[in-house]
Parts: sequence; C-alpha cells; structure tokens
Amino acid sequence: MEKKSVLILGTASHVGKSSVVTAICRILSRNYRVAPFKAQNMSLNSWITKDGKEIGIAQAIQAKAAGAEPTADMNPVLLKPKGDCVSQVILLGEPYADKSAGQYYDSIAEMNSVLKGALERLYKEYDILVMEGAGGAAEINLYERDIVNVGTARLTQAPIILVGDIERGGVFASLYGTVELLPGDVRKNVKGFIINKFRGDIEILKPGLKQLEEKTGIPVLGVLPYFKIRIPSEDSVSLADKEGKECEKDIEIAVIRLPRISNFTDFEPLEGLAKIRYVDLDEELGNPDAIIIPGTKNTVNDLLDLKTSSMAEKIRAFQGKIPIFGICGGYQIMGKTIFDSGVENGVEAEFEGLGLLDVRTKFGAYEKKTIQVTKKVNACGPILSPIDGEEVKGYEIHMGITDSCRSVFGDDGAIDEEGLIIGTYLHGLFDNTNVRNAFMQYLYRKKGLEYRPEDTMTESDAFEELANVVEQNLDMKKIYEMMGI
Repeated sequence: MEKKSVLILGTASHVGKSSVVTAICRILSRNYRVAPFKAQNMSLNSWITKDGKEIGIAQAIQAKAAGAEPTADMNPVLLKPKGDCVSQVILLGEPYADKSAGQYYDSIAEMNSVLKGALERLYKEYDILVMEGAGGAAEINLYERDIVNVGTARLTQAPIILVGDIERGGVFASLYGTVELLPGDVRKNVKGFIINKFRGDIEILKPGLKQLEEKTGIPVLGVLPYFKIRIPSEDSVSLADKEGKECEKDIEIAVIRLPRISNFTDFEPLEGLAKIRYVDLDEELGNPDAIIIPGTKNTVNDLLDLKTSSMAEKIRAFQGKIPIFGICGGYQIMGKTIFDSGVENGVEAEFEGLGLLDVRTKFGAYEKKTIQVTKKVNACGPILSPIDGEEVKGYEIHMGITDSCRSVFGDDGAIDEEGLIIGTYLHGLFDNTNVRNAFMQYLYRKKGLEYRPEDTMTESDAFEELANVVEQNLDMKKIYEMMGI
C-alpha cells in the first residue's frame, strides 16, 4: 500500500500528544505495520534500543504499542538538558556533542538531513507513520528552525491533528490561536481537533465545539476524558503532576529530587505500592521508610548541590537504619570519590562522594555506555537475599566507570555489608517483579504490615486500555479518511 502518515501537534507541552500517538499506534497496528516518529525530543527520560541506541522513552513506548521494535530512526534527535542552557545532543542514538541552544540552532541544517534519512528508512519498512510534534506548534519565533513541528509538517505534508488540554483552561483560545498563527502552508493540513483531559458534562461543552468548528472550518474529532494513563511519563513536566498527590499507603519512599534528575520513570512501578515523595534539596527529608537517589544528567554538579544544601548529611543520618538505593548517577554519588577528567564539569578534579558505598567512579572520556542487560542477583542482606540467583533485566545509560568489590547484579553495582545500601547502573530495576516484591516485602515486614503483591497491569493491557478510551471517544472513521486508509 502507499505510505501513509498523520502528525499529532499540540497547543502546548504536556497536552497529551504522546498518549494520543500511543493509542493511535495501537489501534492501527491491528491491521497495518505502524511506527511512531518524533523528529526531535527534549527529555531526560530515555530508553536503550536492542542495538544500544538512546531514544526518548515516549517513542520506545509508542513503538511497543505498535508492536514494532524501537529504533533510533523513530527519534533521530534527542536533546538531554544538562543545565545552564546546554544540552547533550544525541543523533540517531549516539552522543554527538554538548551544545547551547544557539549552537544547536546553528546546526539545524545538519539535523534536517538526519531526520530526512530517518523518515526515508521508516517509510520503506512501515505502512503508516504516526508522528508527534513537540511543545506548542505555534512557536512563531522558531518557525525557520523548528524541525519537529513546522519542519516535519512541511517535509511530510501529512494531515495534522491538533490536541488541546482543557484542564489548563482556555482550550478554545489555544486551539483557535494555534491554527491562526501557523504558516499558511502548514495550516491548510490541519484536519481535526482533539480536546483532552475533560472532566464534566459534555453537553455543556458542545456549544463551544460548534463555534470552534464554525470559526475554523476544522472538525472536532472528539473529546477525551481525564483518566489515569498507565504508561511511563515522558519528561520532567510529568514529574510536577506527582507533587501533592495523596497516597493511602503506609510505606513512604523518599526520592531525592536532584536538580538535574533523569529517568524518574524508574520509580513509577512503585507508585501503587507505596507513597512516593519527591523531596527537593531544600525540603525536610522527614522520616521515610526508604530513600532513593535517582539518575542525573550531571553527577558532579548534583553531588555538589547535595552537599551545599545539607541534604547529604540528612541522607547519611539514615545509614544502617533504612534501605538507601542509588540508581545510575545516584549510585555514583553514593560512592567514596568521583574523579572527573573534565568530562562532567570542564575541569579536572576529584570530588568526595557520600561515602555510603565502597566504590570509586572515574569520568575519563566523552563516552557513554548504552546497553540492554540481563543480570543475576548475587546479593546478601535482608532485601535481596530471598531472590539471590534470580535474573533481572534493565538498561544502562551512563558515562563513567565505577570500580566495585562487592557487586550486586552480576558484575554491576555494589551493596554494603548489611545489605541495606544498594547502588546499580540498571535503569528499569523496579520493573522486575522479583526485585519490586523483595523490596516492598522488606519494607512492609519491617513495619509489621502484611504485603500482598498486587496484580499489576501488563504493558499490553495498558496499551489496550488507552486505545479503547481513544476509540470510544474519537471519530476514528474521520481519522482513517484523512489518512486515506
């Protein structure tokens, strides 16, 4: 069949573009070979493909929903913010360079060439591409440098669906205003609106829907209700949604909200089992049942901020009393020393870590390890000894090498003599049912509570749940027609 595509744009960040793309990928995959595509993604939540390439986690999730193997072509440009207006640029899954915003935009012609090649390869392999924009589509100051919204629209001439978030307020103005501000050659391809995250009586909304259609000549394809999406979050904007949420669980896990936190999706599998509290460096740590130090885009700077804020001392006060986990950069921070040859901070220096684990890390070259792994648990102590010898899966995304004399997952990580302090490079650790249950079993038992492993929804079930909600609330017939299928 002729290659087809659709482009999902948004009025702003976090309006639901990624979830709409995921749902449409799932629905279309029942009859076609489907792949997601996002020309450029800015996110610290990333995923490692089978061939060791790094892409945004949203495109990996969308590919899985489509029944496709995630590849770097699905997200050819990934920007990972490092702070001070500098991002690490990942091209086709490989580290390219650290660039400021100005330097990046100066190389936009090269980025365009990369995405054209990725699109050509995807079109050869798949029947349909479900493409996603980034942020708001009407960033009028960026049109000539915008490869992900206007650039993708012009390159593919795909029909466009514009998504707005009614929960933010002003959804009609944002949809109308976005359409009016788009360049004429892009505006003509806007074929439908979706209003997302609606709570309330649809009848009250209908007069507004009618007026929007009359003013723009563009149909509203449907209104999606607000509901809990059970797929991993895309970026740091989603982290704000977690703040202030009440949880009835008696177990509290404090995740240190490092200024440059990355891959916080590591802890989402724990959310239904315990109260996960993200703690800023200037907050009180309180009296948690466990502490997790997460990954970071800049280990050295976050270590220094931990010390300056006194959060380092607050964490050390719990040594030997409760479990303390460190993932990736958090693992490096927990060690005795970090030697930076200039890769992290621009200057050669050695930094004293938290000293919670007998490990030392060295940043020697601008090289990143990106790989999917399967390891065996080889651990002592009250948390992991019940699953000693069992397999765990995960993926590594890190710079630096850490020397450990007491590894915990195969040749990875470290554990203290008491078995309460554990560090690892494995992202996705708590996606492993055996690790998750062993951790929670210990925490519940210590408080004299009974832990009953909950039936967690499978990834496939989560995709089907999302797809069903979208199918029931959108005019899928119109979407098929605009795509020519």
